[in-house]
Amino acid sequence: MSEGSVRCMWMRGGTSKGGYFLKDDLPADTAARDAFLLAMMGSPDPVQIDGMGGADPLTSKVAVVSKSTREGIDVDYLFLQVFVDQAIVTDAQNCGNILAGVGPFAIERGIVAATGDETRVAIFMENTGQVAVATVSTPGGQVTYKGDAKIDGVPGSHAPVPLEFRDTAGSSCGALLPTGNAVDVVNGIAVTLIDNGMPCVVMKAEDLGITGYEDRDWLDNATELKAKIEAIRLAVGERMNLGDVKEKSVPKMMLVAPPKNGGAVTVRSFIPHRAHATIGVLGAVSVATACLIPGSPAAEVASIPEGSRKLLSVEHPTGEMSCVLEVDDEGEVRTAALLRTARKLMDGVVFA
Repeated sequence: MSEGSVRCMWMRGGTSKGGYFLKDDLPADTAARDAFLLAMMGSPDPVQIDGMGGADPLTSKVAVVSKSTREGIDVDYLFLQVFVDQAIVTDAQNCGNILAGVGPFAIERGIVAATGDETRVAIFMENTGQVAVATVSTPGGQVTYKGDAKIDGVPGSHAPVPLEFRDTAGSSCGALLPTGNAVDVVNGIAVTLIDNGMPCVVMKAEDLGITGYEDRDWLDNATELKAKIEAIRLAVGERMNLGDVKEKSVPKMMLVAPPKNGGAVTVRSFIPHRAHATIGVLGAVSVATACLIPGSPAAEVASIPEGSRKLLSVEHPTGEMSCVLEVDDEGEVRTAALLRTARKLMDGVVFA
């Protein structure tokens, strides 16, 4: 390959898309790697016109994958968020959507062998030190992206990629509830500070003066609302063991309301400065978990099914995301699983 080029597969994972790389194909030096990724994406530039990025955080993402030496683990996965209009590459969060493409990518690159019509790929998520297991459709020993599974926010149907998350509680903040409280009051607003795979601040939309059913464009233009949300976000960084979060993409801000379409809860997500068109996978897990915490803002508006295995549909601006949570006798979440899909878009080399 010529100077400034790196082997890359461009994929959609869930409702995000970005570049998937083998770790050894990228510069070993972190600063050199980040410089390459910024140039590749065309950042910093609001429209990323000189790169592969799509002028949206959801399309400016990177997966770095390597064969794992950990017992019982197939691959290690590092997620990198490349900022659109700032020269920042951060590993401060995980991404469950991009995660959906890691299993197929690993099989396509030959670092995991297909095992039959379905192949389970155990993935160590380096950002948080947690494990997810993806089930990939591999009829005839080959990855297929064709199938009947549909997820909101993605047109058409594709092969299902079920994701099972293990031991995600406190993966970034050290505890499911980093303050130890179901409810904290920040700037006069009752919030739940929670981390079940993604650090989130969950609060009732009505407490911020909105219904929670507004669309993304309205929310993105609600300057006063966004200023209130950002003030809360900055105030909770230390409490969530995240430090100064001014330049970080976590915590995510979740505004919840009663469900409208038969689900468990409605949410409007900020990631953190722009309204999300849907909701992130691990953000949905954290919100669904918050719904099960007695006395929390989410629990006050949610509709929760009975039983130890609970299917919670998290409604968002363009549809819903279904989370399957299993709880123990004390009501604490033991496992979480979601259905995602992925698709290979391009395989070749990318230039900086």
